[in-house]
Amino acid sequence: MKKLMLLCIFLTSYFLTAQEYVVDLSYYLPKDVTYNKNIPTPKSVIGHEVGEWHITHDKLAQYMYALDNASDRISIQDRGTTYEGRPLLLLTITSPANHNNISTIKSQHLALTEAGSSSLSTASMPAVVYQGFSIHGNEPSGSNAALAVAYYLAAAEGPKIDELLNNTVILFDPSFNPDGLQRFAYWANMHKSKNINPDPNDREYSEVWPGGRTNHYWFDMNRDWLPVQLPESKARIQTFHEWYPNILTDHHEMGTNSSFFFQPGIPSRTHPLTPQKNQDLTGQIAKFHAKALDRIGSFYYSEENFDDFYYGKGSSFPDINGSVGILFEQASSRGHAQESENGILTFPFTIRNQFTAALSTLEAAVNMRKDLLDYQREFFDEARKEAAAGGAIVFGDEKDAAKAYHLAEILKRHKIKIHELKEDFSSGGRNFKKGFSYVIPKNQRQHRLINAMFEKRTKFQDSLFYDISAWSFPLAFNLDYVENASASRAGSEITDLKMPVPDTPIVSTYAYLMEWHEYYSPKALHMILNEGLRAKVAMKQFSIENKNYDYGTILIPVQNQDMNMADLTKFLAKVSRETKVQINGVKTGLAQGIDLGSSQFRAVELPKVAILVGDGVNPYDAGEIWHLFDTRYDMRITKLDTRNFGRADLSRYTDIIMPASWGNALDKGDAEKLKSWVQAGGSLIAYKNAGRFLDRNELMKIKFKSRKDTATNITFEQRRDYSGAQVIGGAIFETKLDRSHPIAFGYKNDRLPMFRNSTLFVEADSDSYNNPIQYTANPLLSGYISKPNLKDLANTVPFKTSGLGRGQVIYFTDNTNFRAFWYGTNKLLMNAIFFGDSM
Repeated sequence: MKKLMLLCIFLTSYFLTAQEYVVDLSYYLPKDVTYNKNIPTPKSVIGHEVGEWHITHDKLAQYMYALDNASDRISIQDRGTTYEGRPLLLLTITSPANHNNISTIKSQHLALTEAGSSSLSTASMPAVVYQGFSIHGNEPSGSNAALAVAYYLAAAEGPKIDELLNNTVILFDPSFNPDGLQRFAYWANMHKSKNINPDPNDREYSEVWPGGRTNHYWFDMNRDWLPVQLPESKARIQTFHEWYPNILTDHHEMGTNSSFFFQPGIPSRTHPLTPQKNQDLTGQIAKFHAKALDRIGSFYYSEENFDDFYYGKGSSFPDINGSVGILFEQASSRGHAQESENGILTFPFTIRNQFTAALSTLEAAVNMRKDLLDYQREFFDEARKEAAAGGAIVFGDEKDAAKAYHLAEILKRHKIKIHELKEDFSSGGRNFKKGFSYVIPKNQRQHRLINAMFEKRTKFQDSLFYDISAWSFPLAFNLDYVENASASRAGSEITDLKMPVPDTPIVSTYAYLMEWHEYYSPKALHMILNEGLRAKVAMKQFSIENKNYDYGTILIPVQNQDMNMADLTKFLAKVSRETKVQINGVKTGLAQGIDLGSSQFRAVELPKVAILVGDGVNPYDAGEIWHLFDTRYDMRITKLDTRNFGRADLSRYTDIIMPASWGNALDKGDAEKLKSWVQAGGSLIAYKNAGRFLDRNELMKIKFKSRKDTATNITFEQRRDYSGAQVIGGAIFETKLDRSHPIAFGYKNDRLPMFRNSTLFVEADSDSYNNPIQYTANPLLSGYISKPNLKDLANTVPFKTSGLGRGQVIYFTDNTNFRAFWYGTNKLLMNAIFFGDSM
């Protein structure tokens, strides 16, 4: 009855005809300015009104180029492409006078972040505002609003717009996620009816898997501001550090029954490294949003639900860089119009709220311009004072140059100065090798960002997190590091970062050896096997020709190959050159330990891998695995859709990966089919709650720990906080390794940091050799976990494997490929792929 009354208030009929639904541009635009008729409207270029259809990225780009051609307030830049080849556009919008002086404006603005800027007056400097839209492609009101915002900034005329453009430089990113936006627009548009149907059961409002939220490889790009692993992120982070904007806005959507959110979020969930002044400025900016939304009668809220803790999001990354990040969340129509608890929520209404917030941001920037600029200078001045104590961080891996290089790459993207290691040294039992290690002097402008990237935090003001609570980069990369080294360890600053190049393999007539320590060793092995060459893996350590070789060393015989000796030599040199992995030629098979003809060298077969995708499978986890195979290791992986699993010929595959899943991704018949395939010799690799599927269908017996919590002295109001505190949103834990087990091949230390965001606790096996990876008795390294969960986690195992017929079932309780920056545990999956039948 309540819903019916609400509908009666907001509707005159259940269905909206196309004519009733369409609004013209005036619905969005302020009436206190006039508009230049020489500036093309969106409709004149894209063929429809803003909000009539969901904008496709090609049309969005077309309109931005049209504005660039028509307006002297706009210049456009193509900063690269997405994985699908769509342009990553940036518009710089400001007054023509500022455009003529843009290089000076930029250099003066950057000077505020440097030492000695006290002589610079901020009285007449423009503020810099980065406005970005729809980083989640199926939250489209942002990018659709970008059409109207860009038009307004190009066409509006009068004293008000002149003041705005004279006092701001606007970095305008109309689509943070072109591939996702295109995918969702296609879905919404293909299901649009002539008579708009707001019934939430209509197919229009329920996308097929994986949906349009993510980019091409199904990544949530609003988690990549700090790791910077994706092309879209690399473009926007480069822009950020070229300018250091004073405000950065990130326009999102949330549930249909919500209203509109703007920051600040929950105060107790702000990261302690964020200055209070940042939150004060955020609160002041919020008043401009409230006033603007009041004016059009839109409901909103603030200081609830969302937080500013993880610095990898668009709304929080600016906060550790002297800027103010602002998150907007608009209730989503998920199509063209949908029923909600607040009546019919139309797509144009959602666009208008985003448009209004974009303009209120700019109004705040003009009114708070000097405060924002002064804060930016103050932020970096204070950071330099903190950095004056000096010291340095040294990180590296004497056996793996690639991992250390890729962390150095991230640091360089964030304008963090890194230096060569002056000379080899040892500390705490760890060896740091020149060329394989890097030095970060702490006394530099980005001191606070360095602290944010390297910190290990285990105490928190709040126990609830919107995202992960830990992301310490040296732990994610599984690198050796010294946090308080002397700055004297630093050699020359690195301005042109390059991965170390291995020596050319010595020509051998007998055999070649390749250690498994390097990050790209799996890529090298795959190239070798894919060429039809034979290779074996060492199950034990050995020494030969005065060199020690570890577990997992790969042996490539010269004889009995389908390639002559000269071609083999050239090919292996190519493999070494392309993968940067050292391959050594040896002249004898006589070794200390196992000889090269020992049965302790096991044959390795070329893997043919498939991964389950589709309904019931977590697209993030699946996408991270697809990305790892496709972009890091250049290995083909077949994406098996759960809808077609019953018809698939599984005999084509040596390995099948089952990512985190829920519900009935596979049914009982599918489970029997999988079991038969494993019994015939296949390797099944499962992650997270897919373990429940394994146990339930007798593919692997897993003993999960269980605990029933009883809430004591918890009120009804507190109940959600109580249950939320038992969630592991994302933290880092220490495990101990049995390095002789194939799952641990390539790891030189007996401790491995692992990421965890589940409460799946698996009991250790009674036989110790079946626990090659086990959490320590006090495993927390960084992040939040409740005391009961920490107690339950201690001494459990994140990995389990068992034979089934002639095959193998392998299980990980948590994601070893998290968000593409957990380089340190990627090799666990590769070990399962290449060496699963040796376990």
